[in-house]
Parts: sequence; C-alpha cells; structure tokens
Amino acid sequence: MSFPLVPEVASSVDAVLSGEPFAEDSLLPGPAALLDRLDGALAVVDEQPVTLAVIGLLRRDDGWPTSPAVLATVTALLAGGLRADDWLAREGAAEFAVLVDGDVDAAEVAVRRLVGAVGGVITGIAAAAGVVALERGLDAAEVRRRALLCLAAARTQGSGVLVRYRGTR
Repeated sequence: MSFPLVPEVASSVDAVLSGEPFAEDSLLPGPAALLDRLDGALAVVDEQPVTLAVIGLLRRDDGWPTSPAVLATVTALLAGGLRADDWLAREGAAEFAVLVDGDVDAAEVAVRRLVGAVGGVITGIAAAAGVVALERGLDAAEVRRRALLCLAAARTQGSGVLVRYRGTR
C-alpha cells in the first residue's frame, strides 16, 4: 500500500487554518485524516497488511504543554525514520500516528526504532507506543481505539515500551 509521507497541499489557506485535514499546530494530517486513511487501508487489508502505531511522548511533568520546538523536532525524527510506504499523522497534543506498511511483526521492529529515536535526543523527552494490526471486519474508529488503549498501557510502563493489541476488548 502506498501512503505518501507528505500530505497533499490544501486547496485553500482556510482549510489549513481550520485544522482540517491537518492538525492545528502542524502541517501533519490530523485525526480526521487518519480515520480516512484507516478506512482506505481497511478496504484492502486482505491484499496488503497494514499496522497502526500510536507513538506518545513521555516527559517530566512540569505542568507546561510540550513546546512547539520539541514537537517539531520529534516530527522530524519520526518522519526521517519512516520507510517509503509508511504514513505519519498527528493523533493528539503529544501523540503521533504511523501507518506502517506490513504485518504487525515487521511493524514492531520499525516502531521500536522510531520510539528509540525519540528517547535520548531531547533531554527529558522519551516515547512509548501502542501497536495494532488492521483486521478485516474492523472499522477505523475501533482500530484507533485499540491503538490508543495500548499506548495508555505502554505509557504506564515507561520509556521505550511498546504494547501490541492482543485481545477482543
């Protein structure tokens, strides 16, 4: 499955300023674009496996939001570590979604590399990730929910942890 790394240029400035289809504070696609991309990937998942990873930042909590400079640096690190057919989006304030072309075992290797790239580059910032394989019969919202559930579990375990979805809840 071929996913472009760089999102298509918006047809108007108003689309970018409104945050759709891009995240409010970046040029990366946002959650709405992620759901659209997931729908497309789920339609052909039998022919071409795809995995969703949500990478979340961990930091010392000083009560301040993560700075735009840190987010820009992390975005550059993640974008630089993607393979040709992988796709990057913003999932939340300190979360990034990556659609990894391939099965979940191969995707875990790529996601571990991305999570490791974040840790150690910026003092006080690390990452964890939730990973879920796209499966026939699921909808985009359920795939996203599973990935976020795994990310929440990974964050409780600490820096560098990756949790794969295994189960039915």
